[in-house]
Amino acid sequence: MNQVIPANKAIVLDFLEKAINQGDFDAAATHFGPRYVQHNPMIGDGVEGIRNHMSALRRQFPELRGEVKRIVAEGDLVIAHVHARRTPTDPGLAIVDIFRLEDGKLVEHWEVRQPVPDDAVHDNGMF
Repeated sequence: MNQVIPANKAIVLDFLEKAINQGDFDAAATHFGPRYVQHNPMIGDGVEGIRNHMSALRRQFPELRGEVKRIVAEGDLVIAHVHARRTPTDPGLAIVDIFRLEDGKLVEHWEVRQPVPDDAVHDNGMF
């Protein structure tokens, strides 16, 4: 098995824990490469773009949390399925984050999200 894949998963998990759950962006920023391409249209490119976004989000929602429900890696891509909650009572968002890594550093990010609904036509849940 390629040892890069478990290492890349660990990097993404550590980044998400530090940036989202601990609100320690300085610690999380050690995982960025020399360039960081952002595909979320609400977040600027580079480390400063994500730092600004996360700082504003944390100021607005100090209890922000993300729980990684599953994580998959293939080659240089890591995909995390995350349950994000802005407050403890918030039903939250189902988010799929896709990160591309180079040499153990985050260099690119895509994101797909949808609200967790109050009602569904089945009992399967979002996660």
